[in-house]
Amino acid sequence: MKEGFILEDELKKLPAKPGVYLMHDRTDEIIYVGKAVSLKNRVRQYFQKSRNVTPKIQRMIERIAWFEYIVTDSELEALVLECNLIKEHSPRYNTMLKDGKSYPYLKASVQEAYPRLLFARQMKRDGSRYFGPFTSGKAIRKTIELVNQLYHLRSCHKKLPGDIGRGRPCLYHQIGQCLAPCQGGVTEEEYQKNFQKALRFLQGDTKEILGELTEKMVSASNDMKFEEAASCRDLIQSIQQVTEKQKITSDDNEDRDIIAVARGGDEAVVQVFFIRGGKMLGREHYYLTGVEEEPDTAVLSAFIKQMYSGTPYIPKEIWTEEEVGDAAAVLEWLSVKRGHKVYFRHPKRGQKERMLELARRNAFMVLTKDAEKLKAERARTIGAMEEIQSLLGMEGLVRVESYDISNINGFETVGSMVVFENGKAKKNDYRKFRIRSVTGPDDYAAMEEMLTRRFEHSRRENLTDEDSFRHLPDIIFMDGGKGQINIAERVLADLQIHVPVCGMVKDDHHRTRGLYFQNQEIPIDTHGQGFRLITRIQDETHRFAIEYHKLIRGKGQVHSILDDIPTIGATRRKALMRHFDSLEQIREADVEELREVPGMNERSAREVVSFFKKREVQDEI
Repeated sequence: MKEGFILEDELKKLPAKPGVYLMHDRTDEIIYVGKAVSLKNRVRQYFQKSRNVTPKIQRMIERIAWFEYIVTDSELEALVLECNLIKEHSPRYNTMLKDGKSYPYLKASVQEAYPRLLFARQMKRDGSRYFGPFTSGKAIRKTIELVNQLYHLRSCHKKLPGDIGRGRPCLYHQIGQCLAPCQGGVTEEEYQKNFQKALRFLQGDTKEILGELTEKMVSASNDMKFEEAASCRDLIQSIQQVTEKQKITSDDNEDRDIIAVARGGDEAVVQVFFIRGGKMLGREHYYLTGVEEEPDTAVLSAFIKQMYSGTPYIPKEIWTEEEVGDAAAVLEWLSVKRGHKVYFRHPKRGQKERMLELARRNAFMVLTKDAEKLKAERARTIGAMEEIQSLLGMEGLVRVESYDISNINGFETVGSMVVFENGKAKKNDYRKFRIRSVTGPDDYAAMEEMLTRRFEHSRRENLTDEDSFRHLPDIIFMDGGKGQINIAERVLADLQIHVPVCGMVKDDHHRTRGLYFQNQEIPIDTHGQGFRLITRIQDETHRFAIEYHKLIRGKGQVHSILDDIPTIGATRRKALMRHFDSLEQIREADVEELREVPGMNERSAREVVSFFKKREVQDEI
């Protein structure tokens, strides 16, 4: 519980106003974000003894340590804020859209005197006209290339008409694909006529250009100009390929998205058909997690809010099989984003219902195809964590941190921290440490410094959610057995932080045979998913530490001072590093002490002594 937070008092302070509430656990992690028309009524429901909630919400309530809220002026503002906070914090008990995709657009710069067709990742209010979104960037680039070739449009970045006459015409003009407006080869009026034809082509009107090309092909063939005829034939085939992909779905030329959901356990697949101008430009499927025990209306509402909060284009209509939760507020939000009215439709018969059924079948096909893959992924991640929890007799293990030390005979010691959440590596939270206070090969002291710095950092004020040190782990895994466990527990005790520490017990071949937890050795099934997850954590911790150490060495930062001694090569440098515990000892050694190092002769020993004496003089100067 947060210091000074008394549940009964805070519940009494809740205002009867719209807003957003954020539930925190004991580590201050935001585990749920919700909106409410009345914060007072909605938040109090979670803590009423007579409440009737799903097991998922009950598990969430049991983890709540404290809550906070933000008051808004309206339910619409609360919905917008809820979308933003869910996207920013990814709370574990919210239904989450796993795909963070953004779809590209074809941009027509109609505001320019000599317009162009461009590839765009975002739709902006810049006076241009946008087509899309498309699900394939490759398809957009092919379409741009084809249309430029058909209508001889420019693809350069020159500012026309200001740049007319500057430089030479490009290669596209020389091969007959551009009319060279940059050289005054075409008037603005003629160019605009061609560009308007290109826009009609992009809207689906291909009859005119197909007729022209067919006529040219026949004429060229009759005149025995077979290369020109073949070129026209290839262009006709390209146009047919583009138009065949745009399946006609209606004759009303409306923009709409058709959304259908297929569910299986805690996972769901949402299939979306993108209809633009009455044509299906593409389709895409999305994965949702945390849908178990949630009604279809809530799943649809969560998906729509998360999907359309990340895309600049909102269609006029959105078709769904079921009603959408909070429909009135969601529609108001979508309409404000679009700038025009948005409608939910739920077709029940005819061609429209068959389109929804097609989307639903596609969603089930993806879910069925991926069911085994999803099941296997869950077993190796969440299932593995549950197996470890059972072994240790614990609950609620989500975040795991593991640490390792890397050095070469005590030189340039570095440390690594890796993080796994729900059995998956969370690489954004990985951290590297350069050990500052330890000289020589003392891994225990290096580990103590690293852990102290990590957990002291977690107690700083004003840490942001992006700071991985803010979130305390549910458990720490140590690779070094009892010694490292004792160090970790001592650091945590000194800082008054309560996090369990678990170690790995090794066999004679340095392979993990069990876990060491609370002064007991716990055997582990070496063929189970829990053991495999522990192995992955170990391997990842070692890899991250070693790669960091290699990076430092690769930059020439490790032992460069020894490399500067004339007669000391790689072999003698390694021998010096093995013989002495630190660079300081090498600096202070005399000739006789240096002669004891394998491979060192008197000349080399004198070179080392002379080198450091010269450096001392230079430092004094």
